[in-house]
Amino acid sequence: MPQYYSVEQVAELLGLHVRTVRGYVRDGRLKATRIGKQYRIARQDLEEFTGAPVTPPEPAPEPRRADASTIVQIDGIGTEEVVRLANTLMAAIAGPREDGGRLRVETVHHEERSTLKVIILGDLADTAELLVIINALIRENGHA
Repeated sequence: MPQYYSVEQVAELLGLHVRTVRGYVRDGRLKATRIGKQYRIARQDLEEFTGAPVTPPEPAPEPRRADASTIVQIDGIGTEEVVRLANTLMAAIAGPREDGGRLRVETVHHEERSTLKVIILGDLADTAELLVIINALIRENGHA
């Protein structure tokens, strides 16, 4: 099956401006098929034009990601402290992430047991920052 390129792809492959490639097509120097309002250039026609085999650039590899699923249990915590800690965590995660990553925090308070579970789902650096915040808040209130 023949492989086709858009004018933009040909321009990128050859290191030319898109207008230059369109000019070659309009002048008949580069064969192309018009599909609707766009041109498509067959790989064979492009190789004839350049006089060399065309090797499309390899797609860039996906950056490696590492995420953490963390549960922190805090014992002996009252409702007032739970609200303060939860509000502080929500403020810390508000807004867009620097790397566009996802970060999710949930809290589950068992009032009768005086425990709080903080569930953190996110990348390693953001999770580490939240753990530092939690540690500071619980030490401040004598829980560590």
